[in-house]
Amino acid sequence: MNIIDTHAHYDHRQYDKDREQVLATMPQNGVDAVVNVGCDLKSSKVSVALAEAHPFVYATVGVHPHDAKSLTEQGLQSLKKLCSTKKVVAYGEIGLDFYHNFSEPDVQRYWFKRQLELAGEVGKPVVIHTRDAAEETYDLIKNSYANTRGGVVHSFSGDAKLAHLYIDLGFYIGIGGVITFDKTSRMQSVVEAIPLDKILLETDAPYLTPVPFRGKRNNSSYLLHVVAAIAKIKGLSCEDVCVKTSENARKLFNIV
Repeated sequence: MNIIDTHAHYDHRQYDKDREQVLATMPQNGVDAVVNVGCDLKSSKVSVALAEAHPFVYATVGVHPHDAKSLTEQGLQSLKKLCSTKKVVAYGEIGLDFYHNFSEPDVQRYWFKRQLELAGEVGKPVVIHTRDAAEETYDLIKNSYANTRGGVVHSFSGDAKLAHLYIDLGFYIGIGGVITFDKTSRMQSVVEAIPLDKILLETDAPYLTPVPFRGKRNNSSYLLHVVAAIAKIKGLSCEDVCVKTSENARKLFNIV
């Protein structure tokens, strides 16, 4: 069974000692492709470099709401230039995070809007991060270019109603290790309620490692445990889940 990890951070310092060794295991473990996601200008540049060095790795560029305070117009133009790189498949991760508020809410709002505009300029789908800002994030996306081009809501944590609202905008729902945790009845109900052709697999590696490896560093091969959880909820085979979610990823990110 082959899978596509649509959201990972192999540029993270947790992989500094063995990054190449970890990535080298991916093809033999059934991982057809990995989308390495940028969170700031530096990680976006590294994501592009990783994508250029590995045939199965693709990149996104963008600035996470945590780091919105560090973004400037000059930085935005640098990100725009990176978007012209062949293996950049989306813009993100961007959004709003009012749980931590590492950047002031108004600063987050401003740069989220500007980055949505930039995604429109470069014609890329968006990778959305949202926490404790569900309604406002949705409203800003609905009134932006992303309403027509779509994207994915990363590590979705809303309810089935919100999931369907995003699907109606042409978005996919990112499902990862959380679906294997205890007390995830809401996530299970979301997966049950939405069509498989709107689900993307993701790790958020090195974070959100699924059971039975929870507490350890995550990697894309562990997605098979997420696949098994989705298959059980949907009453499908693991092969069916792998095939359809991979089709979804290839369609959204234009991965050949």
